[in-house]
Amino acid sequence: MSPRFVRAALAAVLSLSSVVAHPTLEAQTTRAPVRRPTTAPKPPAKPIAEPGSSPAVMGDDSLTMKFEVSGIPVILRRVTANNVVAANLYLLGGARQLTPATQGIELMLLEASERGTQKYPRDRLRTSMARLGSAISVSAGADWTSVGLRATTAGLDSTWAIMADRIMAPRLETADVEFVRDQFVTAVGQRRDSPDAVLDFLADSMAFAGHPYALEPAGTDVSLKTMTAAQLREYQRTQMVTSRMMVVVVGNVSRTKVETLIRETLGRLPRGTYAWSLPDPPADLPSAYVVEKRALPTNYLQGYFHGPKASSSDYAALRLACAVLSGRLFGEVRQRRNLSYSVNAPFVERAFSLGGLYVTTTQPDEVLSIMLQQIKALQEGIITTEGLEQLVQQFIVTYFLDNETNADQANMLARAQLYQGDFRRASRFVQELRAVTPEEIQRAARTYMRNVRWAYVGDPAKVTGARLLRF
Repeated sequence: MSPRFVRAALAAVLSLSSVVAHPTLEAQTTRAPVRRPTTAPKPPAKPIAEPGSSPAVMGDDSLTMKFEVSGIPVILRRVTANNVVAANLYLLGGARQLTPATQGIELMLLEASERGTQKYPRDRLRTSMARLGSAISVSAGADWTSVGLRATTAGLDSTWAIMADRIMAPRLETADVEFVRDQFVTAVGQRRDSPDAVLDFLADSMAFAGHPYALEPAGTDVSLKTMTAAQLREYQRTQMVTSRMMVVVVGNVSRTKVETLIRETLGRLPRGTYAWSLPDPPADLPSAYVVEKRALPTNYLQGYFHGPKASSSDYAALRLACAVLSGRLFGEVRQRRNLSYSVNAPFVERAFSLGGLYVTTTQPDEVLSIMLQQIKALQEGIITTEGLEQLVQQFIVTYFLDNETNADQANMLARAQLYQGDFRRASRFVQELRAVTPEEIQRAARTYMRNVRWAYVGDPAKVTGARLLRF
């Protein structure tokens, strides 16, 4: 079952079909009386900062804190429920670090580092990781590249040492780089075998034409084929600097331990001059579409519209508006008319968010008419307060399920810090969702659900271009 179908099915459970022509009354709630302590509780003691570290900024709970080590921002959440540690290193910049000629360079560098470092030749590195039972993963995105460490508390020191050496001193021998490059080129070529992968690539390129987000962090066949070991070594020398780094650790590990690990490894790298900021907003482009002709059993459609930046008060409202739209599309397109196996309205989290429309169908023109009707209904009507409360409650349940693991919590904290400027916003997610009103959802739909830029993969004869341009 595809992830898109699962998300759509969840949204359909709370498909909000009730619309009224006037604002609804606020739902009444009953609150238990607040017990006030006779004496004020003592605040938790702040850990003493080691030399080279900053005083801690405490989170909304007593388990999470933010501090700096050797100039590197660190967020630590102490979790004692298990002995698994998730430590994520974020290399900031993402697509803004790239040019058309260097697309994929950072990801290739980090993957090639798995084939050996100065302290850990390839065989020793792999043997050590197997013995530890640990994992190091690499992922390149639009706003940063993440290197994720997963280890037990007993294996943390050894796994961290390997990860740090992959950042600080990769061998990057020519034969190894050429081997990894060939793998990357093959993977990019295979991407064209998947209609969904082609659709994602085309839709993203259309949505961000002229913006750094249009570049591909995983690389293209053209950029990857010309990349050399010398280029990777130069990139490592100039771009692996502490000013580009942030570390988030979630697990049963102390601040002192984290400080020691960073100070004795990554903290010794050059400082550099990088400064994180949110990217410039994408251009407000008109509706447009691109068609990839394919002989397929079904046709694939995906369109994106630009949303607000992550720090905007509209961010949560558009997230909920997309969920409402997703549920209604599922109910109308799949359940009532059986026009699609998979249909939804995705919300994409980035520094500047995206809302979208997605469907696989043999009758794209008919589905497009339904999509336009449902968007207009959302823009012209007001969701009932009861329906919104149900939707928010479903979001809260999903939110906690999605953040059960230490690794999920690390990514949640990173997004809050980098996108919203404060890691404490992660713990305020529920309150922010509950604060959204039906009128704010309507306003978000009116403001952002327009100028959709489409990608279509399938039979060009089955879709009418004029219909795509109505959005």
